[in-house]
Amino acid sequence: MGLICRDDGWRMPDWLWERIEPLLPPRPFHPLGTHRPRVPDRDAMDAILLVLRTGMQWNALDASGICSSSSAHRRFQEWERAGVFAEIWRQGLLEYDKVLGIDWEWLAADGAMGKAPLGGPKTGPNPTDRAKRGRSVRFSARGEGSRSGWRMTAPTATTQSS
Repeated sequence: MGLICRDDGWRMPDWLWERIEPLLPPRPFHPLGTHRPRVPDRDAMDAILLVLRTGMQWNALDASGICSSSSAHRRFQEWERAGVFAEIWRQGLLEYDKVLGIDWEWLAADGAMGKAPLGGPKTGPNPTDRAKRGRSVRFSARGEGSRSGWRMTAPTATTQSS
């Protein structure tokens, strides 16, 4: 049906699915039963990994034929809340450390950026401000608005009062 065939070479291999499947939470109970059969977990995971790997939009899954975009996104949210992806990441790191070893000497444990509490004038101006003055006309080089008739009349953050 879709554009992606079964033997395309990018789907999750069996050995990986055998390690991921036990991490999935049990299917949620539906008080009225199911109206339509639930998309198989493996198809949903293949669709999720396709989106995460390629950066494509969720709605583009509809053309792939794997499963609907809404089913894949709903399952992604369900599994994210259950901590499935964090556990896959954790187990992957443990496996990598066991096979190759992680050189912890070169890793940062934590990092943060914030305003210097006692910096005062020594810290300088805000780097995103760049000391701009006057009207900000972002939508047209002419300063009159676009050709579509839209005109910028509301004051902006960088507008000066005369």
